[in-house]
Amino acid sequence: MKRAAKTARKLAVALIGFPLLIVGIVLIPLPGPGVLISLVAFFILSLEFDWAETYLEKAKFEIKKIIRQAQERADKISKEK
Repeated sequence: MKRAAKTARKLAVALIGFPLLIVGIVLIPLPGPGVLISLVAFFILSLEFDWAETYLEKAKFEIKKIIRQAQERADKISKEK
């Protein structure tokens, strides 16, 4: 019984996560929340798939790096004024 529940959970995560990931990837070059949808999809997929967790961690690292760079630029601009 436990094995069936685990398989059902994995299937549910896949049925929700993969279509969401496809939509997110398609929306990335278009105006809209493509990156956000992709991150949500990776989060959902990471609940059951280790490879998705790896991509989620890489994405979080890159987002933190972008935020840090933006903050440094904002600080530099505010010091110039």
